[in-house]
Amino acid sequence: MAKIVKSIRSGSNVTGLGETTSSDQLEGRYAVEVATLTDGATITPDFGANQNFTVTLGGNRTLANPSNMVVGQVGSIFVIQDGTVGRTLSFGSSYDFIGATVPVLSTAAGSIDRIDYLIRTSSSIHTVFTAGYA
Repeated sequence: MAKIVKSIRSGSNVTGLGETTSSDQLEGRYAVEVATLTDGATITPDFGANQNFTVTLGGNRTLANPSNMVVGQVGSIFVIQDGTVGRTLSFGSSYDFIGATVPVLSTAAGSIDRIDYLIRTSSSIHTVFTAGYA
């Protein structure tokens, strides 16, 4: 399960981070970790384990429909090209892109693209693709 951490403050000083508990209220600064996905021919994110992910592609890959989707969940997936240029990424049927146009990844070695998502229904993930972070 994804962990939400909170700032622990003493007066105006942040003294560390701690995990939230059932009695905590969401206020102040929170951060959700960025988990590393295992690269492979098919990459299947577990949205029950995390909401932000990163993966470095070692070949042409498919980002499969995630497991454990929860309507309303939001997050980001960072896609990084390895040292070989031009890796491609295809997407499972639940990923919906603007204009029904599947994005094309940046092709330079080491380039980073970002997919922001919101789970709209149990079978529809609305996405926004941003290419070429430096």
